[in-house]
Amino acid sequence: MDMLQSKEVTAGKRELNRVRNRKAILDAARECFRERGYENSTIRDIIRRTDLAAGTFYNYFSGKQDIFAVLLTDFLARLNKHLTEYRRSADTRQDFIHNAYLALYTATARDPLVYELAHKNHRALRELFGSDILGLAMLSLEEDVREATVRGLLPRLDHEYLCAAFFGVAYEMSLTVARRVHQAPETADQEALKATRFSTALFLGGMPELATLS
Repeated sequence: MDMLQSKEVTAGKRELNRVRNRKAILDAARECFRERGYENSTIRDIIRRTDLAAGTFYNYFSGKQDIFAVLLTDFLARLNKHLTEYRRSADTRQDFIHNAYLALYTATARDPLVYELAHKNHRALRELFGSDILGLAMLSLEEDVREATVRGLLPRLDHEYLCAAFFGVAYEMSLTVARRVHQAPETADQEALKATRFSTALFLGGMPELATLS
């Protein structure tokens, strides 16, 4: 093996080691946040759950806020990608509403910790992103609602009220989904679908439509 190949192998091993260390810290942080809460978890608590030296943490993160930002950024990137894909592929009003709720509730059910952390730590969230979890999770909704209205999928209603109503239902229902899945992780997909059907029926038909779900 020549010197160039040797350097490439060494660089590859270093990068793999960095990826592993970063993942170990994030996984440990998740455990701490779940068991102790975000505010009560310390950097020392997180490091103790890894095989890393204490100083290694600061090669990757400057503090808890950095970890929180990474977890939430990953969550929101996946969510907004799915929200846009699902909504823009809808051909009917029901599909538009159903797909939007399904994207949000599925993301929440598969990562309930992040959603609950964001809800419980408003100040940290606003310091990092300048908004709350709902505003961040629904960044693209208003644009898509306008597009759906132009396409005739949604009626020409008060745009601001329409989005506010959608936000309100999504916010509270997502918290309920997160709580239920925390208690019974195996029900994640089931709860996401149940919440989607409930929200869609409520949004499209009100209480009379909900009665048909029984």
